[in-house]
Amino acid sequence: MTPLGKFTLLCLLFTGIFTVAHAQLSVGIRGGISYSGTSYRPTAAIPKQKVQGLKSKPVYGIAIEHYFKDHAGVELDIQYLTTGYIEYDQDETLSNQTEFEYLKIPFLSNFYFGRSGRFHIKLGPHFGYLLNATDVRREFESENEDLPILPTYGQPGDDPKKFMYGLTAGAGISKVFGKSTVVAEVRASYELGRPESLDRIFDMEVTNLEFTVSYLFQVMER
Repeated sequence: MTPLGKFTLLCLLFTGIFTVAHAQLSVGIRGGISYSGTSYRPTAAIPKQKVQGLKSKPVYGIAIEHYFKDHAGVELDIQYLTTGYIEYDQDETLSNQTEFEYLKIPFLSNFYFGRSGRFHIKLGPHFGYLLNATDVRREFESENEDLPILPTYGQPGDDPKKFMYGLTAGAGISKVFGKSTVVAEVRASYELGRPESLDRIFDMEVTNLEFTVSYLFQVMER
């Protein structure tokens, strides 16, 4: 079994444990848009370079919300997410664009305040698997071998790392309508891993901001 398959099986096992425990369990869908940011250090001796991230990319998936006591619980999401960057040359006339499509799985603590109208705070790790890397546009290369730019990741032999992991934090509001809940939230995530596997650049940092709305339906009452 692949690492992604093992992790998915573990997530399903957690869901099964929640169900057996007779806790409040809700499932639903989540969708919205994301904004990614990327910075990198070409070599150890060169300061960090910031490039333009991708804007208004779709994010959507399945949300599973579990409360084991009043005002405290956990949330597990299985979602599709696109990150990437756009890097311009010195004259800003040419650009390189690369996109990464991930299956992302955040596992977050979920604390809320209020009753039918709630304010949420969420925090926890996320994991993911790279589904596809695409070099949308490649219009220039570095003119100085000692000052490399971001390389391609969608070409044969690039071999980007498949596994992603990092930390996610979020805040939002929700409204409960009987067994239904509507949630609006914003999440920020920081990647601890990076796609580079061939040491073509010294370091790379990726952040992501998500604005989403979720609809959840209670399938088990505590």
